[in-house]
Amino acid sequence: MSRTLKPATGNTDDTLAAWSRSALGHDFADASLLRIALTHSSFPGESYERLEFLGDRILGAIVASWLFKEFGEVEGKMARRFAALVDRGSCAEVARRIDVGAHLFMDRAARNAHVAASENVLGDMTEALIGALYVDGGWAAAEAFVRRHWEPMVDTATRAPKDPKSALQEWAQGQGLPIPTYTVMRREGPDHAPRFRVAVSIRGRDPVDASGSSKQEAEKAAAVAMLAAVSQGTPAR
Repeated sequence: MSRTLKPATGNTDDTLAAWSRSALGHDFADASLLRIALTHSSFPGESYERLEFLGDRILGAIVASWLFKEFGEVEGKMARRFAALVDRGSCAEVARRIDVGAHLFMDRAARNAHVAASENVLGDMTEALIGALYVDGGWAAAEAFVRRHWEPMVDTATRAPKDPKSALQEWAQGQGLPIPTYTVMRREGPDHAPRFRVAVSIRGRDPVDASGSSKQEAEKAAAVAMLAAVSQGTPAR
């Protein structure tokens, strides 16, 4: 039985080309690269994964070079800043800003499951678009896109951010406590749109749990929630 397919509304070659010029700042010589970068694995044909693999590395190289030139910081601070800028959340933020979800090709079941809004998928698609820009237009096209859309995040990050898990671990050690432990409580949803609920525990305190579209995302959310609890003076058990 064939799958019911549901490409994004109005995803014609002309509308994709116009969106690419506006959102990506690029006219593709090979329009198939743009379509592949926007194709979810639920849809027939080549999907975004190979371009995402490439784009992840290109994004990392661009951001690392940018930070090296922009900030005279020691390696540890640059590493924290780098990690925050290239993580799934930052990539998904860019995807939402340029409305990537409205242009994805995926089957009806995936779209009805709101995969187009998944932080993991949006982040991966942004990296795939960077890969497509690099293949079609070289380093200059990829760097121009990254500079344009990551600049607000670089400019507002006046201090090197700390990953919430690292910040929580530092807090615990500062209190003379063992490092926090993370436990996956459950995994729900289909393979293409999973949801994880993770609890973080610190000795002497009630566990705090949170959810996310990946184990790592859920762990970060739980760490943020625990940091909020300890900063608000929630009493220890």
